Amino acid sequence: MRLKTLIVTLILLLSFKAPGFCIEKSIIGVVNFMNCVTDSKYGKNEQEQLENIKKQWSSVIEETEKELKDLNSKFQDQDYMDSLSPEAEEELKFKQKSLSEDMMKQQNQLYQILNQANYFFIQKISNNISKASEKIAADKKLDLVLNKEACFYNNPKIDVTDLVIKEMDRNFDKETAKNETKEANETAINQETKQISELQETKKAG
Repeated sequence: MRLKTLIVTLILLLSFKAPGFCIEKSIIGVVNFMNCVTDSKYGKNEQEQLENIKKQWSSVIEETEKELKDLNSKFQDQDYMDSLSPEAEEELKFKQKSLSEDMMKQQNQLYQILNQANYFFIQKISNNISKASEKIAADKKLDLVLNKEACFYNNPKIDVTDLVIKEMDRNFDKETAKNETKEANETAINQETKQISELQETKKAG
């Protein structure tokens, strides 16, 4: 993906040098992608959700790991093992194997879930940066806004990261307010529907 971005950037820069194209008239801005991820409300919200997923799954894995550790300690206790019948020892071994497999499955699931969540997170944050960059480009009369990672060097004067983050935060606040209003309306409708149903039931009973 970065190589593709770099190639596109080089093509654009070469185009600027083509006959008939006046580079002085082209105004470029750059955006620090990672700063948008770490400093914007969108980025912080998504990172918090990822962290919550990780904590939930880590808690489950730790619980399984603790149970397995306790079980393994029993195998180290020779007196305890000698007190078991062959059937009980086999059952203990089966439980140990089962817990080991469960922990491995949980770790694999966590890895897959986090990979998928990260993929959607990058897509979502990229779309938000793109939307905000388009607005800033229109406001500042910019012809091109590049990801800073695609540049070997850029003059700090053309960095519009802070402006893009502010625009992203405005969009986030609008979306949050819209979702809260929608949820409040849905709650009110559900309550009203429940009251009507209760009224109808009361009339039937009367």
